[in-house]
Amino acid sequence: MTRARRSALLALPAAAVLALTACGSSDAPAGGAATDGDGGAAPLQVAASFYPLQWVTQAVAGDRADVTSLTQPGTEPHDLELSPQEVATAVDADVLVTLQGFQGAVDAAADERGGEGVVDVAPAADLEPSPGTPPGEDAAEDDHEHEEGHDHEGEDHEGEDHEGEEGHDHGLEEDPHFWLDPVRMSSVAEAVADGLADADPDGADVYAANLADVRAELADLDAEYSEGLATCDSRDLVTAHQAFGYLAERYDLVQRGVSGIGGEQEPGAARLAEVAQFAEANGVRTIYTETLLPADVAETVAAETGATTAVLDTLEGLTDESPGDDYPSVMRADLETLRQGQGCS
Repeated sequence: MTRARRSALLALPAAAVLALTACGSSDAPAGGAATDGDGGAAPLQVAASFYPLQWVTQAVAGDRADVTSLTQPGTEPHDLELSPQEVATAVDADVLVTLQGFQGAVDAAADERGGEGVVDVAPAADLEPSPGTPPGEDAAEDDHEHEEGHDHEGEDHEGEDHEGEEGHDHGLEEDPHFWLDPVRMSSVAEAVADGLADADPDGADVYAANLADVRAELADLDAEYSEGLATCDSRDLVTAHQAFGYLAERYDLVQRGVSGIGGEQEPGAARLAEVAQFAEANGVRTIYTETLLPADVAETVAAETGATTAVLDTLEGLTDESPGDDYPSVMRADLETLRQGQGCS
C-alpha cells in the first residue's frame, strides 16, 4: 500500500477502510497490469475531476477503463468539495485526470498521490486569462474593483478566514472553460491518450485508434460551429457569466459576461447597468442563462433591455435539463441556440 493510499484511508471511517482495503487485495503487483477473475486485463480505474474530462477520457479509453467523475451530476464544479470516499477514489485510481488550478479539492488529491498517475490537461488546453473578452469588459475585474471600493468601516473581520477567497472570480487567473472550444478539447484528448498509455502500455494502440475517432468527432463539431456562426446579425455574446470566452474567441464572437469567470460572485448594480446599456445600444436581442446557475441575473438584464433569454449549457455537468445526453449532443444543441439567439443564417 502506498503512502498516498494510507493517508487517504486514514480520513475514512473504520468500516469504510476495511471495505476499501479488502477490495484492494486484488491489486496488481507494482509494474504489472491488474487482472480480472478470468486472467484477462482488468479495466483501468480512472477518476476524472468533472464531466468534460470524464467524457473525453472514456471516449479515448473505450472498454479498457472505467471512468468516474468526481463531480456529481448537477453539482457546480467550481465549488466542488470531496467526501472522504471521493478523496479515496481520486487517490487510489490508476489514473487521475484533472485540470490543475480549477478545483482545489482535486488538486489536493493529486498532491496526495505525489503526482504519480496524474494527467493534468492544463498545458494541452493552453489556458488564457480572458479569451474572447475585449479589454475593459472583464466582469471579474469589475467585481473586484467593486469589492475594493466597498466601505468596510465598522465591519468586524477579526478572526475571519479568507483562505477560501481564491475560489472567487478574482482568484481564477485563467479561464478554465476550454472544453467549449472543440479545437482545445482535441488537444486535451491527445494528452489524455498519452497519460492512459503511460499507465497501460499494452493498450497504447487502442488509445491511439480511439483518439483518432475522438479527434474526428471534434473536428466535425468545429466545422459545424465555423459554418453555423459564420454569418450572424450580432456577434456580441452576452452571457450570465464568462464561461464562453474560448468559444467566442474561436468563432469570432465577442463575449460580455454579467458575472466573472467563476460565476459565484453576484454582480453589482453598476455592472448590471453597464451590461444592460451595452445590450440596448448594440441591439442585443438574446441574453443567455445557464443550466447550473440561477437565471435571475440574465433575466434582470433582459427585462431592462427588452431582450429575450435562452439557455446555453456550459457542459460543466449533465443534468435532466441538459439538451443532450453527452458532450457532442449538448455542443450541437448549444450551436442551434446560438444560431437562433445571434440571428445566424
